[in-house]
Amino acid sequence: MANNRLVYGAIILFAANLINRVLGFIYQYLIMHFIGSEAYGLFHMVFPVYMTALVLSTAGIPLAISKMVAEKISLNRYREAQRIFRTAFATLFVSGLVVSVVLFSNTSHIVSQFFADQRVFIVFQICIPAIFVVSISSAFRGYFQGLQNMMPSALSQIIEQITRVTIGFSLSLKLLSQGAEWAAAGLAVGMLCGEITGLLSIGLHYLTQKRRKEQRNVVSQEPAFSILGKLFTLSLPITGSRLVSTGLSSLEALIIPRQLQVAGYTSASATSLFGQLSGTAFTLLTFPSVFTFALATSLVPAISEAMVRQDISLARSRCSDAVRYTMLLGIPSVLIINYFAQPLTHLFNSADVALVLKILSVGGIFSYLIQTTTGILQGMGKTHVPLINALISGSIRVPLLFYLTGIPIWGLKGSAWSYVIGYVCFAVLNLAAIRREINFKFEFKAFLLQPLLAGLGMLAVIHLFSTLVPDKIIVRLLAIALGFLAYIIILILNGGVKAEDLKKIPYLKRFIR
Repeated sequence: MANNRLVYGAIILFAANLINRVLGFIYQYLIMHFIGSEAYGLFHMVFPVYMTALVLSTAGIPLAISKMVAEKISLNRYREAQRIFRTAFATLFVSGLVVSVVLFSNTSHIVSQFFADQRVFIVFQICIPAIFVVSISSAFRGYFQGLQNMMPSALSQIIEQITRVTIGFSLSLKLLSQGAEWAAAGLAVGMLCGEITGLLSIGLHYLTQKRRKEQRNVVSQEPAFSILGKLFTLSLPITGSRLVSTGLSSLEALIIPRQLQVAGYTSASATSLFGQLSGTAFTLLTFPSVFTFALATSLVPAISEAMVRQDISLARSRCSDAVRYTMLLGIPSVLIINYFAQPLTHLFNSADVALVLKILSVGGIFSYLIQTTTGILQGMGKTHVPLINALISGSIRVPLLFYLTGIPIWGLKGSAWSYVIGYVCFAVLNLAAIRREINFKFEFKAFLLQPLLAGLGMLAVIHLFSTLVPDKIIVRLLAIALGFLAYIIILILNGGVKAEDLKKIPYLKRFIR
């Protein structure tokens, strides 16, 4: 029953993330075809500064809320869980407000110093209040994730995305006649309105939840300063990890185009190739991460609950299930990405990176494992470990990226191999850390051999169907559907999926004895 909650929470978040990802693809298609790349470029230009400010304002506190609330709920201390939430909420309210006011007061200076195109001024100003709104929303999301109730977060994310797409596109289209900067401002307004409706949705759910549970407990209250100390102890390494990730991404965005020019490409060609790498190859590679992100989010409270009860057996079981589910979904995903690399990149007008996508797919499964294992370690309270591992893998990836990308015969292929090596290093270090903590064992047969054999069978079905029927998009989709059906059948036959696994999936267990 305990593991069912983990699966149920992951499925809810997966469904919400999938809906949001599909809406996001539709939104991007509408923008590129009706608004134009110039307006989108201006809107997207503010995001490195915006995301850095968001990381600083939230400081990893939402994840810390999730873990600490889960620990209190597992001990039936509902009033203490409420106190943790209120303390964290006040902290995020103040930090979000301070960061927003500071940025708004210094908008002119920031725009002149950090942005090449001064037309982003109004876009940046509109985005700033969203930092305050997101900071408050993140407190609610951390609280509900700690309760292992993923529905409020999922619903608020869907409402937020629908609002963003509806208002953002319609307003941007209306303002387009006044210039690209005003169209970009319309997109920014859509984002801000989306965040506000998401906050209203999850805030309303909290008020009804609070009335139902506020009388259930009971225990002596922990001082606010003690709660703050624990929140920051857990959250600061998470903030460090996110700042490292943001910093590495910014550094790589500088290295790759520059080294491609060293390899002999013109400035325009290097910029175009980098755009295809980030906009197409990584978009396609990370699409399956909608599941691993959901699983990682669900894992933090689930592992925390097991650890606070000192139930190492339950923690080990949940870790094993999480890694196995990641492999079961990740392996067929990377095989399909590899097989269809050419038509997929062609669909996005990025045929130049087809081989690059094939190379990246080799490391795809490790990138998915990074998300899952990071969630496990954070649930254990070892929030500093992913930060250390990110620094180690980054110290290997960045020099390789600089060296290989600049070699003419390697170029962007060298960049791809650098990422693959970095992914492998990070994932292996995380798995080794989990093994040290709870004696976790990587089961070669269940985690790798069985899904890989099923995946090869899936590819055989896809290839056979694709060669017998005319090559069209609908045919490819049908081939993938038949291949995935073959994958599931082979997994059931070779023992990769058992009846116990299916019983953990909501609504299926009633049909399985």
